[in-house]
Amino acid sequence: MKLYKEFFESELGTLTLLSDEKNLLGLWFNGQKYFGAGYDLSAAKVFATRPIKQALKWLTNYFAGQTPDPFAVPIKPNVSTFSQKVLKELQKVPYGEVTTYKELSNRVQKGQNKINLARAVGNAVKHNPISLIIPCHRVIGSDRSLTGYAGGLERKRALLKMENPQIKFSRQLDLL
Repeated sequence: MKLYKEFFESELGTLTLLSDEKNLLGLWFNGQKYFGAGYDLSAAKVFATRPIKQALKWLTNYFAGQTPDPFAVPIKPNVSTFSQKVLKELQKVPYGEVTTYKELSNRVQKGQNKINLARAVGNAVKHNPISLIIPCHRVIGSDRSLTGYAGGLERKRALLKMENPQIKFSRQLDLL
């Protein structure tokens, strides 16, 4: 499989995009945890494929304060079947809103006997290879605290405030 990469400069840092000919495979803040998601980025050719161009337009609109459609860019995260379910549900979280790991767990198990899969959901969220378009930054703790984000808690806070300046977090982390 041929891989292609491109870069996007945002006010929160440089983003690296990775695709094949048909789908966006990755979108990471440079230096974040799980950067590259196991892909050999050094082997990827710098070239703006169609999915990369679509993602670049999406990012431009997003950072301009617009609400681009998270389903407008063809994506293909290379993750487990369970993680795919979690990430699909995560894409449905509207711009400017948040959800919790428990709420995501319930949504993933819709129509099934529910058990608390918050830890498994958390693992899927933290290994999300397509940041922003799959908005893992919109997941917070049940107590409204900012919880882990591979791109860093300061970035997470900035993204959530950018999307919704009125958003409130639990007091202890409101000091970040």
